[in-house]
Amino acid sequence: MELSLVIPVHNEVDNVEPLLDKIYNALEGWDYEIIFVDDGSIDQTRYKIQRCSDERTKLLVLNKNYGQTAAMAAGIDEAIGDYIVTLDGDLQNDPADIPNMIRKLIEEDSDVVAGVRKTRKDGWFLRKIPSQFANALIRKLTGVYLHDYGCTLKVFRQDIAKNLGLYGELHRFIPVLAQLQGAKLSEMVVTHHSRIHGKSKYGLGRTFKVLSDLLLMIFFQKYLQKPMHLFGTTGIITFLSGVGITGYLGMLKLLGEDIWGRPLLILGVTLLLGGIQLITIGIIAELLVRIYFEGSGKKTYRIKEKIVGKNSAEEVS
Repeated sequence: MELSLVIPVHNEVDNVEPLLDKIYNALEGWDYEIIFVDDGSIDQTRYKIQRCSDERTKLLVLNKNYGQTAAMAAGIDEAIGDYIVTLDGDLQNDPADIPNMIRKLIEEDSDVVAGVRKTRKDGWFLRKIPSQFANALIRKLTGVYLHDYGCTLKVFRQDIAKNLGLYGELHRFIPVLAQLQGAKLSEMVVTHHSRIHGKSKYGLGRTFKVLSDLLLMIFFQKYLQKPMHLFGTTGIITFLSGVGITGYLGMLKLLGEDIWGRPLLILGVTLLLGGIQLITIGIIAELLVRIYFEGSGKKTYRIKEKIVGKNSAEEVS
């Protein structure tokens, strides 16, 4: 099997048939499989897939809406192709770009080729401006210099894709996760279309999630194997600051001044210790989640049903 296409979908019933037509045309002559992951759709998406698919198509039906990261992980786990392609199910990614991306990956001996939506067909306020800000911030803080982290259309070598470790909502940071494995990254300008059917699942509400995940990525990049360099340094600075403050206040006390209940001391100590505790608990909790799932062999999703090819498809209106 040359290619595995992993396509997470959530309420994309009107996009299934035209997307499949585009895939069939773009990949004619290739040996490939298509893996749809129905991430808890409440419309007729799964039945439309069954009706329009052929023997190369697999459909994974998740028992609820887990989110794009878990859906993508489910599809990648199922994939058997030498090269694994991820793309959205909303027709904004163009399957016609896939052959050129694979050729680029082979010619440049890369492990990942990421798509770049140079002429992005989305609104400025809700999509483009937040995306540009996020891309610049991620480049600056992680040192992974790609132009478009949000483009789902990517091509991976199988061994890289299978070991990404996708948890939470880390699909936005796939290039960073791949680099942690030592992957060679490339990028290529791809076609981007306007959404015709359905409704976008993204908005400004994801901004704080991206920032939280970015902090986690920085920790994984710099301190995963040496956390004491982070927590030890912070602890020493905090301790010495405390010594300085209490020493200063002790001197004032010896001079006869009343130091009880000073707002600066209470506020500073509370905010400092509280912030350190919250960040530390968040990182420890993330590591415990990884230990739980990887150590026990459990997944972050549960497949309700797997359908290969056409299997008693129901009529779709």
